Amino acid sequence: MNGRWRRLIRPPVIDPGQDPERRLLGRARRRLTVQVAGAISVVLALVGFLVLCFMVHQQTTAARRELAAVVERAPVTQPPPCTWLYEQRGGVVRGSPGAPAVLPVRAELDRAAHGGVPQVAQVEAAGHTYLVRTQRRGDVVVQAAMDLHVQVAERNRLLRTLAAAEIAGLLAALLVGQVISRRAIAPLGEALARQRRFAADVSHELRTPLTRLSTRAQLLARRVRGGTDPILLIDDVDQLVTGSRQLGEVVEDLLRSAQYKQLRRPFGPVDLAALAAEQAEAESARAQARGVSIEVRCEGAGDHVVRGVESALRRVVSALLDNALGHTSPGGHIWVTLSGDAGEVRLTVRDDGVGLDPADAERLFTRFVGGGYGLGLALVREVVDGHHGTITADGRPGAGAVFVVRLPSDTTEPSSPEPEPARSPRRDPLPG
Repeated sequence: MNGRWRRLIRPPVIDPGQDPERRLLGRARRRLTVQVAGAISVVLALVGFLVLCFMVHQQTTAARRELAAVVERAPVTQPPPCTWLYEQRGGVVRGSPGAPAVLPVRAELDRAAHGGVPQVAQVEAAGHTYLVRTQRRGDVVVQAAMDLHVQVAERNRLLRTLAAAEIAGLLAALLVGQVISRRAIAPLGEALARQRRFAADVSHELRTPLTRLSTRAQLLARRVRGGTDPILLIDDVDQLVTGSRQLGEVVEDLLRSAQYKQLRRPFGPVDLAALAAEQAEAESARAQARGVSIEVRCEGAGDHVVRGVESALRRVVSALLDNALGHTSPGGHIWVTLSGDAGEVRLTVRDDGVGLDPADAERLFTRFVGGGYGLGLALVREVVDGHHGTITADGRPGAGAVFVVRLPSDTTEPSSPEPEPARSPRRDPLPG
């Protein structure tokens, strides 16, 4: 007995990795993260490349300009730092003090001596890089060589800095991409969640009225085939018409709620006692087929009128009766009691069915997406919350359960329609 109720309140364990929608969102988020990080990294690399090219251009231009000035004016014996001069006169070459032994470049000296056109070249010698300019100065040929180790060291430092910046930028880009992807994918995830929620609500909201209509239609068909006087079937036909109209109200509410907009619905006086009697009569055929009796009682003086949306409160009573019927064994009883005092009306639905563990009472009202367990009671709580009321559950395993709905009584004069809460977060008295 208790195991049956346990199955009702405990959701199935769903591995997030097996949810195709979760996998889809995860792939989209990862793809967007990589794209954003890649785009940022490419931009950083491009900026770094441009900075490096600009630096190399500036270094080369400055070195060429300095060498040109040295060749034109500097004496061979006193060249600028990191620069050496060589002078060729009559086939004899004379160099600056401390000049590298691997220089001068004699082919450049001979070419300048015969052509007279200034020559500039970059030379690798003895592990060093030199920028060499050779040209005639008067009747001699002068060659200036500049050691580029300072420029090369600056380029290497810049490359290391750019590499570190690229790595840091890539990490930052991954973080930024993750944040952007989460924010970008969030609306899609919300839309999918709303879609799942709406599908679950539709399936649950339509199940009870369709089952009720089907049961009554089957009973009516058997009575017609049995030769029952058609006059005696008027009440059953009226019940079918009423059930069909109420089913239409449910469908209309579901279609309106699917728009996910702020709805304005008229809150008016609703007689809970009349709703309870109506729903008990509507469930009488199903209860009779199951061998369960339903009794509606009103306690205390006065009426049991609240302010709210009649179609939504009708579904509250219907869902509680449906829940009680589903967990009451043949021969069992269901009692619906209306009571109240100053400012409050109480609707109590009690059964002598399988019962529940009081420690799990609050979990009954939790929406379990994907399994459908507990969905009806979750919708009931949302409607009751939307009417500024409360609902509680109590019972014992094997000793039945009791659900108590408390709603403010209708003690005010009729006023303008009250706005229903928005669909998200869900506090709509017309769930769907």
